[in-house]
Amino acid sequence: MTKNETLKSWIEQYSEALLRRAVYLVSDKVEAEDIVQEVFISAFSSFDSFEGKSKPITWLMTILSYKVADFYRKKYKSEPEIKLDHFFEENGSWRNNDVLNNWNTENREAELLDDRDFNQTLENCLEDLPSRWKIPVKMYYLEEKKAPEVSQELNISTTNLWKILQRSRMQLRECLEFNWFAKS
Repeated sequence: MTKNETLKSWIEQYSEALLRRAVYLVSDKVEAEDIVQEVFISAFSSFDSFEGKSKPITWLMTILSYKVADFYRKKYKSEPEIKLDHFFEENGSWRNNDVLNNWNTENREAELLDDRDFNQTLENCLEDLPSRWKIPVKMYYLEEKKAPEVSQELNISTTNLWKILQRSRMQLRECLEFNWFAKS
């Protein structure tokens, strides 16, 4: 089979799986479609380097992971500065300590993770994070990348990453407090 025929076959076989993974990672179908298109363009350009030691889908998924990292790196650098006035008063003190309230979730953690409504609420809260926070959170918690790898891909210090993750957890907690626990 020629290079063009092989690539055409791969597009037919693997586009759907690549798109599902990309949508999961970037939470935007249009962006995911663009990324998948870039995957196949890269695969075409570097087709000769594919040695066949792995399955084509494995190779394509690896290219996808690099494209997603490029997407986040570019998006992270293009976002405006984050304002912390959501958490802090002008004098630097905490704006609202209610986010620190204890949740009565004893023996309910497993139930919550199986609850479709809770998971939807959590997903909505995650999507409400500023992009500069959402990107590291997804890379660290959802893609399960190690802190040094996330820091390197986003070109930020590990200390900055930990601060971003902490602030994100606080905002997620506040969002869940308001949108889930206060209602249940």
